[in-house]
Amino acid sequence: MEAQPELHSPRLILRAFNTNDAAQVQALAGDERIADTTAHIPHPYPADAAINWISTHANAWQTGEAVVYAIILNAGQTLIGAISIIRIHQQQAEIGYWIGVPFWGKGYATEALQTIIKFAFKQLRLKRLSANYLQRNPASGRVLTKAGMQCCGEGKLDCGYRHENEPVYFYEISSKELHNETA
Repeated sequence: MEAQPELHSPRLILRAFNTNDAAQVQALAGDERIADTTAHIPHPYPADAAINWISTHANAWQTGEAVVYAIILNAGQTLIGAISIIRIHQQQAEIGYWIGVPFWGKGYATEALQTIIKFAFKQLRLKRLSANYLQRNPASGRVLTKAGMQCCGEGKLDCGYRHENEPVYFYEISSKELHNETA
């Protein structure tokens, strides 16, 4: 399989992580506010967690199971977060993302999400993408809505570093819906 492609948007570059990113991932993902609103980021963040996580990405891409991107600011080449397409199976997948706290509220998550949705449907030829967010994190819901995803239900999931069963909203978008929006 070919190398994971780099993606570009007006303010961002989405590229594969490399081991040089581990310290910045450690610093950003180590913030309790990130771990508290994501499903799989531990807190406190273990010293070797970033390098171990990054080491899984190439195989996940090569096997077609997932693709994980570092979100980089064009200006300054600063790593600000991560976005991924995971659980790729039967032309469907789930999207997850996080943005470091110093970069919240600037529209970066929406821009990265819009970019990866187009990639998922056009290059990976997926048909449906899903995502979810904690009901107590409405900013994430706004990101999903701005990127064209629609709420399709609610439920409970084991979320956050405390692993508590919490209320979430489920969102999705299909390749047909994206095509209709851009037509």
